Amino acid sequence: MEDNNNREELEEVINDEQSEEYEKVCLICHRPESKVDRMITIPNGFCVCTDCLQRSFDSFDQGNIDYSQLMGYPGFNMMDFGNQVPPIPQKQRIKKHDKKKEEEFQLSMKDIPAPHKLKASLDEYIVGQDYAKKAISVAVYNHYKRITSDKGDDIEIEKSNMLMVGPSGSGKTYIVKTLARILDVPLAITDATSLTEAGYIGDDIESVVSKLLAEADNDVEKAERGIIFIDEIDKIAKKINTSQRDVSGESVQQGMLKLLEGAEVEVPVGASSKNAMVPMVTVNTKNILFICAGAFPDLNNIIKERLLKNSSMGFNSELKNRYDNDKNLQKKVKVEDLRKFGMIPEFLGRLPVIVPLESLTEEMLIKILKEPRNAILKQYQKLLELDEVQLLFDESAYRAIAQKAMEQDTGARALRAVIEEFMLDIMYEIPKDDNIGKVTITGNYINGTGGPQIEMRGCPALECKQ
Repeated sequence: MEDNNNREELEEVINDEQSEEYEKVCLICHRPESKVDRMITIPNGFCVCTDCLQRSFDSFDQGNIDYSQLMGYPGFNMMDFGNQVPPIPQKQRIKKHDKKKEEEFQLSMKDIPAPHKLKASLDEYIVGQDYAKKAISVAVYNHYKRITSDKGDDIEIEKSNMLMVGPSGSGKTYIVKTLARILDVPLAITDATSLTEAGYIGDDIESVVSKLLAEADNDVEKAERGIIFIDEIDKIAKKINTSQRDVSGESVQQGMLKLLEGAEVEVPVGASSKNAMVPMVTVNTKNILFICAGAFPDLNNIIKERLLKNSSMGFNSELKNRYDNDKNLQKKVKVEDLRKFGMIPEFLGRLPVIVPLESLTEEMLIKILKEPRNAILKQYQKLLELDEVQLLFDESAYRAIAQKAMEQDTGARALRAVIEEFMLDIMYEIPKDDNIGKVTITGNYINGTGGPQIEMRGCPALECKQ
């Protein structure tokens, strides 16, 4: 039964392989038909480019042909597939270049929301961070204007890649995710901690482009207008006082320069590393917007040192502890601070827009619980609505949740941790009794000194004991 299912799946993939939507790939060199002069299709589903065919003829003449190359994959048995060659896996198949689709996808000035409209859309999902939302809206608007107006004029507009600097949980990743959803463009999110210099264990630098290509469904034209978000960028800072080779620090910054600037790179389709069995495709990063982000934990001390450069004596002196309690010290960041942190000047020069984010306050956390369109408390209310139970929170509950989250000092992420803790018993007990109609969460319940107020259908509210 399982063999029949596998055979049906194989036939389905082979039929897709023969469709006009995807490119044919040479069985031997794995280059797509767009990268070769001519592709020859022979019986049993073979596709071989003229270059490989000529090399095969030459090998026949010389008497040293390697027949295993004609089998497509190592360990392949023709009898298993009824004399049919194994198809290219779905995730590694390259879509054909379609001029009609390209014209449909071409952005025009009418398709790009103005900065104030972009910010208004971000306001529906993100609380606070007004400066960051304004700066990102302007930078993204200018970037896509550059793409639509790039017609070979004398004036060439450079890319506006961004560097977001802010504490953990301040909304860096969430802002970019929301932005990509509003613009409806492919977004690839990757982590800089996994990147290493070519030849070492880890992901190659080009793997970030390969992920974007996968998000664009292997459509190169669509991927070349997407957004790449690289988080934890502070982890590739130049290492100081190390006797070992820095394969995941300064060398990664050096390797990313060509991507940030704009270059044609060959990336594997559907894989994170290059090898002979994976098709390769060329992607131009000229119109890809790169957004880097990091928490830069020790940056505050560097900024403080710069601000306190003035003499500690005289009329212009400043108190040494003036900035000790300033949680938004990163808003005063400058390029020289980032250079001292360990980011090389060439890398920073390709990230001209620096966007500092502010730390979340207790009032901002309360707004995050209430105002966003998909606030976490609204999600729980929706879940209980499916059980026909109304979930309410009083003001004391909002403040108690925010205070507990502030103690954890991990930003907005702490809110979910606090809520998951006290909602566990609620979500477990409520479905037991169909007569429960309303549950009100109080500050006493959050602080562990009381219980939630439970109202039965047609009965007054009762406070449940802990």
